[in-house]
Amino acid sequence: MKERIQKVLSEQGVCSRRAAEELLRQGRVKLNGHPAGLGDKMDPAQDILSVDGQRVYMARRTEKYYYMLHKPRGYITTTSDERGRKTVMDLMADAPVRVYPVGRLDKDSEGLLLLTNDGEFANLLTHPSHGVSKLYRVTVRPHASEEQILALTDGVELDDGTKTQPAVIRVVSDEPGRTVLEMTIREGKNRQIRRMCEAVGLDVIRLRRTALGAVRLGMLQPGQYRELTSQEVKALRVAAQRGKATAQIRKNTQRNAQRRAAAKPHGVRAPKGAAARRRREAGR
Repeated sequence: MKERIQKVLSEQGVCSRRAAEELLRQGRVKLNGHPAGLGDKMDPAQDILSVDGQRVYMARRTEKYYYMLHKPRGYITTTSDERGRKTVMDLMADAPVRVYPVGRLDKDSEGLLLLTNDGEFANLLTHPSHGVSKLYRVTVRPHASEEQILALTDGVELDDGTKTQPAVIRVVSDEPGRTVLEMTIREGKNRQIRRMCEAVGLDVIRLRRTALGAVRLGMLQPGQYRELTSQEVKALRVAAQRGKATAQIRKNTQRNAQRRAAAKPHGVRAPKGAAARRRREAGR
């Protein structure tokens, strides 16, 4: 049975489905020696697939692994880097299987990062509409005013014109010249926390992700990783599935409202009884 190439790459643990789509757009994937395009399909049992000239060998049945890494500052969230910078994969060198990051943390950020070889799991968690909560501990300067915190809570317009969804914010400590916040968001825009703070005039000097859904960083030290428990994996799946269902309900509600608005007459007609009464009065 033929499957989309990006799905095969994801299931084989090469990269996430979204990253695979980007590889296809860049022309770095070949199928049976010929350039493959986005949307092309293949038979994993017969066809030969390669990325950057390296053949992808198809594992018949691959055990799924799920890890939590405490990403330190200075590491980039990617599987490889052409400039030779340190990547999170350097910290996973002794893992028994090849895994890849679920989402990302920028170079100067730290904290909880998930890695897996389960493509469907990664896609479920990173889909923008599924809204799994992410908790960050954020140190900003200068002192954050009440107006700035309220603006972040309500949602702010970013530098690309998009507006963020409401956030949950708690002030951890407030000192002259700096404030420590706990910020919970359900989106995953690129460098979102930093851009949100910049939009209200705050500079982020430290950013650490401490939780993703019900999974918390806990006492895991920077550079260390551990395998998720089955309960943690299940909790993340449930949270993402719940977010997916909520997003679908919201989408259906908006679609139905649009249909009702389109079907509604332009002029508002008076009830039949009222129209008949007016005609009787006019004839007197």
